[in-house]
Amino acid sequence: MGKDLLERIAKALVDDPDGVSINCIEGAKSTILELKVNDGDVGKIIGKQGRIAVAIRIILNAALAKQKRRVILEILD
Repeated sequence: MGKDLLERIAKALVDDPDGVSINCIEGAKSTILELKVNDGDVGKIIGKQGRIAVAIRIILNAALAKQKRRVILEILD
């Protein structure tokens, strides 16, 4: 669920939706989502002072809170 949600959000924010790739690493109580976008779109995912990245993390954690899972979002260069 978290991977699909992140993919929808990221593709809506960037100029090149085909350049979005997500790697999901499942753990016992947490999930690590590694997001990679094209070089020109990294700023659109992070936002000014990291505000968009923080908002995405909040949305992901709220979506998976009922499943008692923690989501860690890593934005790769």
